Amino acid sequence: MGKHADSIDSKVLRRIRAHGRGWVFTPSDFLDLGSRSAVAVALMRHERDGTVRQLGRGLYDYPKRHSALGLLSPTSEAISHALAGKHATRLQPSGAYAANLLGLSEQVPMKVVYLTDGPARSVQIGNQQILLKPTTPRNMATAGRISGLVIQALRHIGKDATDESTVKALRSKLSDEDKARLLKDIRYAPAWIADIIHEVARDRRGQDSFDVGRTSIQAPTTVA
Repeated sequence: MGKHADSIDSKVLRRIRAHGRGWVFTPSDFLDLGSRSAVAVALMRHERDGTVRQLGRGLYDYPKRHSALGLLSPTSEAISHALAGKHATRLQPSGAYAANLLGLSEQVPMKVVYLTDGPARSVQIGNQQILLKPTTPRNMATAGRISGLVIQALRHIGKDATDESTVKALRSKLSDEDKARLLKDIRYAPAWIADIIHEVARDRRGQDSFDVGRTSIQAPTTVA
């Protein structure tokens, strides 16, 4: 016997399908449809029939399918946004993950760390750990902006390891709008990162000098 069109099961299923495959969610995303217990029962039924997959305690997804690989793992971004939505908090990628997103590192980290102004949370999905780490208001001031991503990526790389190649990579990666945003948010960066931001945002013509602390690297002259 099919489910009634207005049942909690049907309403939950319609919302899941409306978001499309790859959506990661928590029971909180359905509390406007019914009680917490009714939503829990509906999700349990949809998990049992293979429509949704439980990733962890209170965390589910509507998995994408590949013709050869079968069910695919959800993205780190989708998982983190589901966790943040549960607590109505902001997120800022940090560490090796931030560097990877900007193309400053080819390494895909097994631990994906997001800074947050909400509670700490850790979820293990297969071999990958998603970690929400509470931080200071200053670190969250640029959350969700390119400046926040750049600041956190450079923090991870470190002052001593940041060189002309890092500046060149950022300069080529970022748009003029991105660079303008960096300059607007420069007050939130440590002094050594602020110096790098100036170099990244500057229109280089001829020979420039990149200076971080005691390290000075001369860039080659550009030939028109």
